[in-house]
Amino acid sequence: MRFSATTVPVRLCLAVLGLVATAGVAPAAEWTRGTVHGGQLSRHVTGDGLVYSGQTTRVGPNGGTYTSSATCLNGVVDRCRRSYTAIGPAGRTYSGERASARGPFRVRSVGRITGPDGGVAVGGHRRWR
Repeated sequence: MRFSATTVPVRLCLAVLGLVATAGVAPAAEWTRGTVHGGQLSRHVTGDGLVYSGQTTRVGPNGGTYTSSATCLNGVVDRCRRSYTAIGPAGRTYSGERASARGPFRVRSVGRITGPDGGVAVGGHRRWR
C-alpha cells in the first residue's frame, strides 16, 4: 500500500482532530432570545458523558413565568426526569414533575401536577414507537 505525500498529513490531521474532539470539555450551551409576543426565553444545557441537564425559563409579556429543569441519561433506554413551575400574572402557581423512559420499541412516562388550590393530578402512559 502506497501513500502519497498529501494523504499522510491529511490522515494525521483527521486523527488528531478525532482525539481532540473526544477528549474535549463537557459540552455546554446557553442562550436567551425574545419571543414573538414580547416575552423572553432562556436556556442553559450542560453535558458530561452520557448525562446531560438543562434549565429553561420563559417570561411572558404579561409577567407570567415558566421554569423547567431536567436531567437525562442517554443509553439504549434514554431516561429523563423533569420538574417545572409556572406562575401566572395573577400569582397562581402550578408545579409538577415527570419521569420518562424511551427505548427502541416503546415510551413510558409518568408525572404529577399540583394546581394553585393544592389539588394533585397523576397520570402516565405507555405506547409503542
